[in-house]
Parts: sequence; structure tokens; C-alpha cells
Amino acid sequence: MEKAKKKTKGRDNGPDQLLIDGFVKKLSDEHRMLIVLKAQLYGGSWLPMLDDLQNRLTGKPYIFKLVNRINEDIDRITELMDFEKQQGVDLAGYVDLS
Repeated sequence: MEKAKKKTKGRDNGPDQLLIDGFVKKLSDEHRMLIVLKAQLYGGSWLPMLDDLQNRLTGKPYIFKLVNRINEDIDRITELMDFEKQQGVDLAGYVDLS
């Protein structure tokens, strides 16, 4: 599946395609998995996924069992959320979701 292609824009005019492409290229498999889960299981939103992970840590009900590395996944989600916010993009458009 091809990545979404968008025009390169300056910092004041929108997302910087070269920056996004470089960021996506360096993503680990764990980061990519979280982006896929966000897109496919959480309606494209990070917050329900974070809630699930935090609820799991505290023994509250949760929706999806990810793996035993919850704290690392929370850190990864925070990193991905920050990048998306800074660049004004949804990384699901840049990662193969299949």
C-alpha cells in the first residue's frame, strides 16, 4: 500500500513533508503498530488508547490488551501525539495500515 503523498510546505504554511517523511522512516515497529491500532481500533484518536493503557495499569476495565510494555507504549504514544500536533498531520496517512 502506498503512503499518502502530500506537497512539501514551509513551516508557516503547513506540514513539512521532508520532516514527516524522515520521522516516519525512523519509526520502530512498535511505533507503527500503535499508529495502526489508533487508526483501526480507536477511531483515529490517541486519547482512548492512552486511557485503555492507563486503566490497565491501575486494574480498571480496559478495551484492548496490547502487550506487557504499557509504559513504553505510553511514551511512544506521547511522542507520536506531539509530532502529529507539531506538524498538523495524522501519521496514519503515512504508515501502511494493512
